[in-house]
Amino acid sequence: MAAKEAVAKGMNILLGKCVPSVKANASKFKVKRLVLDTYLNMYFNEYEYIFAHDPQKICKNGDTVLLKKLPEKLTTLITHKVDRIIYPLGDITDPVTGKKVTFIHYREQQDQEDEMYGALPTRFQYDKAPPRGWQEDKRDLTHRESYIKFNEDGKEQKYAV
Repeated sequence: MAAKEAVAKGMNILLGKCVPSVKANASKFKVKRLVLDTYLNMYFNEYEYIFAHDPQKICKNGDTVLLKKLPEKLTTLITHKVDRIIYPLGDITDPVTGKKVTFIHYREQQDQEDEMYGALPTRFQYDKAPPRGWQEDKRDLTHRESYIKFNEDGKEQKYAV
């Protein structure tokens, strides 16, 4: 509700996370807002889903994207357009320092700890890992057309939303 109000008030730029969508030429985004509860005097998360014009399908599920408001609506649902991808899934950069981050630590900090205490054999090696997208059609099926699952018939439905 708060996101609808913010969009209605004229918020021109939003930050959203891409989620699966079945709409053609558009992507669906989850936008987070902080809403003040005056009784508790605390802010709580509230989420709204917004459709944005994305004809090239540059966004994949999980990407954090900058959305800009269109001068006029394309349809009743599509009110924004995708400006650029801020963070691809799994590749987050701290905006202040410019360093790569994993969960709550910098990757450099993890490397220093590995030198001090010895690296675990199961630790993921970010510098040796291939870029995102190398497993398309093997395990990464986010580029496929998705559809809405209407029934539970027990059959495998890979691309259902």
